[in-house]
Amino acid sequence: MGTLAAVGAAAGCAPTAPGSSVPPSRTLGRGLARGLTLLTFREQGQDRLGAKTDKGILDVARAASLLGLYAPATMDEMLQQEDGPSVQAVVEASLRGSEAQPAFRAEDGLEYGPLVGRPDKIICVGLNYRKHAEEIGSPVPAYPVLFNKFNASLNRHKGTVTLPVDLATNFDYEVELVIVMGATAHRVTDADALTVVAGYATGNDFTARDLQYQRGGQWMVGKAIDGFAPIGPYLVTADQVDPDNLALECRVNGETRQSSTTADFIFSTRTMISYISHHFTLKPGDVIYTGTPQGVIQGMPKEKQAWLKPGDRIACSVEKLGELTFELG
Repeated sequence: MGTLAAVGAAAGCAPTAPGSSVPPSRTLGRGLARGLTLLTFREQGQDRLGAKTDKGILDVARAASLLGLYAPATMDEMLQQEDGPSVQAVVEASLRGSEAQPAFRAEDGLEYGPLVGRPDKIICVGLNYRKHAEEIGSPVPAYPVLFNKFNASLNRHKGTVTLPVDLATNFDYEVELVIVMGATAHRVTDADALTVVAGYATGNDFTARDLQYQRGGQWMVGKAIDGFAPIGPYLVTADQVDPDNLALECRVNGETRQSSTTADFIFSTRTMISYISHHFTLKPGDVIYTGTPQGVIQGMPKEKQAWLKPGDRIACSVEKLGELTFELG
């Protein structure tokens, strides 16, 4: 992982979404795993749930079989069944004894799958960093700006984003903190919002700027193209992360382009989740992209805008969450 800037400006206050709340926080997120770093890997064409440990990557379903326990076989099953505790139990049992040793494997050479594959919703927040809004000359929004991607947009760590060069030319990177939901949230309060988060991941809201701004503004068209939502490599459970104080970077062919911190959020993680849940019921496994910081190509002077092209290699880092890499084809 590249060097992450230790930037530290405090985030401003954001409006709280109005409306009723869900029941008290003790009833929320009861099926969440804790203390784990999880991933999706592929074996014989099938996606499998893995856990990163000091012994290597644990094939959770295989370990469960060896131990005579139950655990979901994929990340989507774990999230949507709210079955994190069973995964946690299998990982802990595997680390205590030797029965599950055949279920550990080296991470080197592992083929990653999409971190999540079947979310009910992928919701993205635009213009959520003050310095990014400034660099593109946009007013600071009064409420979160929302748009969406689709499941076909999902992509994996060490994958390829295929550029639709017949449709667009102005391709841009956007490193982002990604929230993955672990429980149903309908009109959740700011106070309870983090209790429904399964974990966090590194993501990139890849964008075709010329499509985004054509015909008066088509954000979805410019951002929801197949493969334009890489996430990974890991889902780090929410108990291990302060989402509003994380350094993040994006590098293109080894050159640092973005370096900032989520402390520059306009809307905090709590406020984003609460606001979104007042408009759409968030379900376990849903994904929220939280916005990108300054340093995008769009924000550069026009004479310096060298748009991304096939063959470029992108690396994105979010503190504690790992480095997401992909190439452009």
